[in-house]
Amino acid sequence: MTLEPSVCEAGTRHTLVIRALAAGGAGIGELPDGRVVFIQGALPGDEVDATIVRSKKRWAAARLEGVITEGAGRRAAACRHFQTCGGCAFLNLDYGEQLRWKATFVKDALQRLAGVEIPLPEVEGSPLEFHYRNRMAFALRRLRGGRVVAGLHELHRPSRVMDVGKECLLPDPVVGAAWQALRDAWGPGARHLPAGGDLRLTLRSVGEEWTLLVDGGEGAWDPRPLVERLPGVSSVWHHPRGAGVPMLVHGAAEVEAPWMDRTVPLGARSFLQVNAALASSMVDHVVRITESHLEGVREGAASASLRVVDAYCGVGGYGRAVAGRDVAVVGIEADEGACRAAAHGAPDTFQVRRGRVEDHLPDALPAEVVIVNPPRTGLDPLVTEALVADPPGCIVYVSCDPATLARDVERLGAVFDVGEARSFDLFPQTPHVETVIRLNRRAAG
Repeated sequence: MTLEPSVCEAGTRHTLVIRALAAGGAGIGELPDGRVVFIQGALPGDEVDATIVRSKKRWAAARLEGVITEGAGRRAAACRHFQTCGGCAFLNLDYGEQLRWKATFVKDALQRLAGVEIPLPEVEGSPLEFHYRNRMAFALRRLRGGRVVAGLHELHRPSRVMDVGKECLLPDPVVGAAWQALRDAWGPGARHLPAGGDLRLTLRSVGEEWTLLVDGGEGAWDPRPLVERLPGVSSVWHHPRGAGVPMLVHGAAEVEAPWMDRTVPLGARSFLQVNAALASSMVDHVVRITESHLEGVREGAASASLRVVDAYCGVGGYGRAVAGRDVAVVGIEADEGACRAAAHGAPDTFQVRRGRVEDHLPDALPAEVVIVNPPRTGLDPLVTEALVADPPGCIVYVSCDPATLARDVERLGAVFDVGEARSFDLFPQTPHVETVIRLNRRAAG
C-alpha cells in the first residue's frame, strides 16, 4: 500500500516500536512509509507515542510524547532535568545495557564505514557511574531584567540554556561544590563575572582545590570581588572575545595536579581525561599492547634501541610509560602547556616535539610502534599518508569517536590489519565511548 506523503510528515503522531540505538543516543524506529525515524529518549524494546518534528527524504526525527510499553533495559532517570537537558542521553538506560550498546556502536562503525568485521569488543565500565567528571563546562546567559540562566544546553533546543545547579550528576564532588559556590558568589545579574551576554565557565578539580576558565565577555575584568567569595579556587583565567589566549587574572599560571603516578603542571586549557578513575586502566592497556609488540621485535632481531612515536601525546601519559633503557620515545603535541607538562621530569629517553602531528610525523618515522590519540575529528589525511608510506610494525589507535576511527582504519587498510579492540566507558550516561584498537602491519607479499 502506498501512503500519502502527508501521513508521515512533520506534526503527525505515531505509535512506534524502537529496535535499536543510534550512535548519538537516539532510539531508532521505522515509520509506516518505511523511513527510519530517530527519537531521543526512546530505548530498544519500547513502544512509544511520538510526533514527527523533522521530515527528510530518507529519514525523520520525532519528539517522544510518552512510553506505552517499556523495553527491558529501561530504568527511571535519576535526574529531574532528564527530559529537557542535553547532558545525559542514557540516564534512563541500565548501565550494563549502556556498555553493550557502546560496543555495538564501535563494531557497527567499523563494519559499515571500513568494511572490517570484528567481534563485539569488551567495554570496561567506569568505577563511578555518576560524579566522575573532573572537568565540566557550563554555559551562562544573561537575560532581560537582570536575570541569569546558567547550566547546560537543552536537549531539543541546543541554542537555549537551561538552569542546572548542584543537582547535576556528572561533576565530581569538588567540581560540583565549586559550581554551587560560583553560582552563590557571582551576585545579582552575575555582576562579578565579565560583562557580556554569553559566557562559558569551565571548572576543573585539582586535588581538593579547583580552577576556573571564563570564555567570553568583553573588556577588562577585575576578578577580586568574585574570588574573595570563592573557597578553594586556585587559579582563574579569562579569555575575552577576540583575544588570542586566556589571561591569568588570579593565582598561578600553572597548577600542580595529581595524575596517576605523578604530578602534572596544568594551564588554562591543558587536557586530561575527565574520568581519572578509568583513564589509568586505559593507559595500562595501551602500554601493554605497545610493550607486547616491542617484546616481539626484540625476539625477532637484536636492536640497540627501539623507537616509539606518541602522536598527540598531550601530557605524555603513554610515551613516558613505555620509554626506557632500550626504548626511545618521540612525543608530538601542538599545545605549548601540554608539551611542558609532558617534558616535566620525563626520562631522557622521552623527547617532545611541539607542533602539528602531520608536520612532525614523517621525520619521526621509522618506528616500531606509533601511538595515536587524535581529537574527535580523527587523523589528518597527511598523517594516514605518512603511516602508509613508512609503516610501523604496529599502530595503537586511541579514539573518542567510532566514526572517525572507522574512517581512518579504512584509509590505513592498504597496509594494516585490525587486531584486538577494547573500549572504555569514560563517559557514563552519554553515548560517547573511548576505543583502543591495535593495527598490525601486514606481512609483505
